[in-house]
Amino acid sequence: MWHSRYAFGPSLLATGLVLLSGVLAGRVQAQISPVRAALIENAIGARVEALTILGGDFGLSDGNFHSTGSQGIGSGAPVDTRITKFGGDGDVGSPKPLAGLHIGWQPTLQGNIGHLDSATHLRGTLTAGDTSTLRIFAVEFGGGVRFWTTHRFSIAPSVMALYGHANNSVSFLGASGRQALAALEPLGLVNWSVSTWSVRPALDMQYVLPLARALITLSTDATGFYTHGFGRSNVHLTVGGASGFVTNKIDLDVPLGIAIAGHEVRTGGYISRTDLLGDLETGLGVEHLNELHGRLVLDFLNQLTGVQWIGVGASYLWGPHITGWTVGADVAFHF
Repeated sequence: MWHSRYAFGPSLLATGLVLLSGVLAGRVQAQISPVRAALIENAIGARVEALTILGGDFGLSDGNFHSTGSQGIGSGAPVDTRITKFGGDGDVGSPKPLAGLHIGWQPTLQGNIGHLDSATHLRGTLTAGDTSTLRIFAVEFGGGVRFWTTHRFSIAPSVMALYGHANNSVSFLGASGRQALAALEPLGLVNWSVSTWSVRPALDMQYVLPLARALITLSTDATGFYTHGFGRSNVHLTVGGASGFVTNKIDLDVPLGIAIAGHEVRTGGYISRTDLLGDLETGLGVEHLNELHGRLVLDFLNQLTGVQWIGVGASYLWGPHITGWTVGADVAFHF
């Protein structure tokens, strides 16, 4: 199913952006030491990987966010992030018997197209007004199989591929930044571009508990990303590594017994916690995210091919140094 759910944006910039701000505060190229440049490059790589996943993965939703969180080294620079996505997942058909076993199976399809725009407003006396902007376009597609061991419990392994292209641009208003530009560009620290591809293995487990006509679904989704960068505009720019997240969710679906234009009205929502791992946690500086989601939809099951429901949903998201929200379409697919 596809949901436009929450506004997300990093509350913590990577360590490299703090160092970059320090570099921009300098006035001569000699102040950019090889050690400092290496730290910035490593931080940029982790951040590109993390934001590509955020912008391109259907499991992490879209929206708008503003953050000014602390970064562990110095104080956090304000960040404005906008993520737009169209995608989701859905089961195909009804479960079929598996080789005479008491197990049902059905294919699953997953995909997403996303765009991310993140602007970091650098701080400091000499860098006030300077902005570093990262734009990412990403496409993701894949699928798997859902196995039903009982009428209530299922497990769904899947594999997807994620492609992303990132562009960085820096707007220098002060003389300090413009003087440092000649030293920063050759090092691949500003005004660069890079493409990435990722392999995304995942394992989703669900337990469905009927309650009269309502349904309570308990789920755990463990997802990994193995990323490699290519097509770099600068040889010093390195992107690649391992990331992941684990989401635990409780979902409630309640039919209201009210019809509009022949479609029953349903309500519900979920509460979830997502723990970020690897470069996804490093690049964002966020350890976990919590989400509270509500929805009001019309039931189209068996009335519109491929669609289970269509409606609106809204979410509030929070975590260490981060809050977010969104209001948008809430659509569930059933092929």
